[in-house]
Amino acid sequence: MKLIISEKEIAARRIAQILSGDGVKEEKVYGIPVHSFKNSDGSFKTIGLKGHILQVEFPDEYANWFKVPPQNLIDAAIIKKPIEKRMIQALNKMADEADEVIIATDYDREGELIGYDAISVIKKKKGEIPVERAKFSAITPTDIRKAFSRLNKIDTNLAFAGMARQDIDLIWGAVLTRFISLASYQLKNNFLSVGRVQTPTLALIVEREIEIQNFVKTPYWQIKVRLANQKDEQFDAIHHKKRFLNEKEAKTIFNRIAGVGKITSVKEAVRSLKPLAPLNTTALIVAANSLGLSAQKTINIAESLYMNGYISYPRTDNTVYPNTLDLKDILKQLSGNSDFKEMTQTALSQKDIKPSRGLRKTTDHPPIYPASVAWRENLSEDEWKLYELVVRRFVCTLLPESLLKNMVVNIDIKGEKFIANGSNIIKEGWTKYYPYYRHTDIYLPDLNEGENVTVLNKEILAKETKPPLRYSQGKLVEKMEELGLGTKATRHTILQNLITRGYIKGNPLEPSNKAIAVIKALKEYAAKITSPDMTAELEVDMDGIANGDQEKNKVVDISRKDLREILNILVPKKAEIGKTIREGIKEDEVVGKCPDPDCGGNLVIRSSAKTKKKFIGCSNYPKCRKAFSMPQNGLILTTEDTCKACGYPVIKVIRKGKRPWDLCINPECPSKNENYKDYKNKKSASKTD
Repeated sequence: MKLIISEKEIAARRIAQILSGDGVKEEKVYGIPVHSFKNSDGSFKTIGLKGHILQVEFPDEYANWFKVPPQNLIDAAIIKKPIEKRMIQALNKMADEADEVIIATDYDREGELIGYDAISVIKKKKGEIPVERAKFSAITPTDIRKAFSRLNKIDTNLAFAGMARQDIDLIWGAVLTRFISLASYQLKNNFLSVGRVQTPTLALIVEREIEIQNFVKTPYWQIKVRLANQKDEQFDAIHHKKRFLNEKEAKTIFNRIAGVGKITSVKEAVRSLKPLAPLNTTALIVAANSLGLSAQKTINIAESLYMNGYISYPRTDNTVYPNTLDLKDILKQLSGNSDFKEMTQTALSQKDIKPSRGLRKTTDHPPIYPASVAWRENLSEDEWKLYELVVRRFVCTLLPESLLKNMVVNIDIKGEKFIANGSNIIKEGWTKYYPYYRHTDIYLPDLNEGENVTVLNKEILAKETKPPLRYSQGKLVEKMEELGLGTKATRHTILQNLITRGYIKGNPLEPSNKAIAVIKALKEYAAKITSPDMTAELEVDMDGIANGDQEKNKVVDISRKDLREILNILVPKKAEIGKTIREGIKEDEVVGKCPDPDCGGNLVIRSSAKTKKKFIGCSNYPKCRKAFSMPQNGLILTTEDTCKACGYPVIKVIRKGKRPWDLCINPECPSKNENYKDYKNKKSASKTD
């Protein structure tokens, strides 16, 4: 029997269904589904893991935060512990019956490491066993059959690159998290997470926020006129200076503008709008974010679509379709769905199909493309939204360019130069079928040099310069890729961790005062942690491991050396760092204004001296004794929101594995949400028990 090991249960089931000749039988081994089938190549069983079955940790003697200084972890031994014991039991039992193992996990660093760990577990119990590797980029009948007819060997270099990342992230995360948390007295659920990639990413958000806070608005004025040509066709023009910093100067010119002007030049230019590049992971997150999907949700949905065979593997840097990908065949399949028929037929009607190309070309996986036809009624609303995006992007990369006409008209009015700009698409190529590309046509009438125009109306507009925008999730992931922070497989997770730990909120992303305090402290005393440079260098080194040019242990030792240098700077400044962070945390603990109209104090998060439980109390205590209970489990974030029903402050509750929810602190609120009722019921039940 040949044992096929996939990364998830759904993949194991689909692979069995595709490869089976006489149907699939399912059994449970230690509660884990195992799928059995036979075909002309023999008998098989498939088992799906739940991602990693082993986890890197420090030995138990390093677990006590108070007894073991953070710097002692830098050179501590790293061990691997089982985290899916029943899965390992089932895996070993299946391996006992197997003559050969085929690894069919996702083909990337993480997938290769998951497969490598599974083999290590099996060999530890069973000893040596033949191992082969199935590589595929889509879970479709064609791709799976092709992969299993051309089996390879495990890519140990790729697995070692994954190991290096695990080790380095454990060391950096544990050392810096422990140091910062102890320095600021933030322990247990309130510990402050710091990481090799997470911290420079957070620094980008904080630096942008500080830039916004320090931005000084500059007033300026614009002069705009409404004109009509000799055919009474109207259009707008703006003074060529665009921004007057002196209001008096703007008003002097404004008062002179009247009567008739003359067109001094008309310039037209046609430029091509080339199709967008094929989708890679970053481009998918950016595009989906503009549709209202968070980075984490985008990847979760994309993985589900991939596992069900609807799209290709969604974790890829590649933006160039390989020659082996049958583009016409994919178009023909998609044309069977009426939602896409018109655009796929347009693409197929071309004499030659020439796909667009991006700047990144890799050989592990192709760009993201639709692997099979899906139907709207078979998918959730968000699944369809993402699937349609992938389909339209794919088809549009195969369509001809669009043409855009730009028109610039210069007008003289009383010696002052005005400019009218026009822009409109004159040939719809790919843009016709890509509604996510937004272009607002600005039409100008036919205008000729020397033609007189009449001033119908004029206005002077008072404006101010605006600060830079906060990062959206999509733009941040794009920036991370540009700076070499994280990888296609980790960027969305890093972003989600920052949200879960209460460092950032919203979209666009806004940092908490705690986040600002942590970054300010680190930048002042150890700026290297907040810079992307060192992290980007380590990413290059890990790529070197994957390519066979670097040794895993040497790369890990380099990161240890870097961290040791940083700790040598941080430790003597522990008190100052802790003070800076605690001050920022205090600002985040302000829930809102006290509801007592005669008080004027602030409601803040406090801890009971007796019970150690958290509650919300007034800053004017003991003069004001207003107090409110709050959930004791999970992360509590303050917000600037007030309850629409009663006007009391609203807090956000974040619990692991559950959706964050907003909670009005007023227990008598008429619209108290169900989550809070459930919390109160559970609390009462626990007291009774």
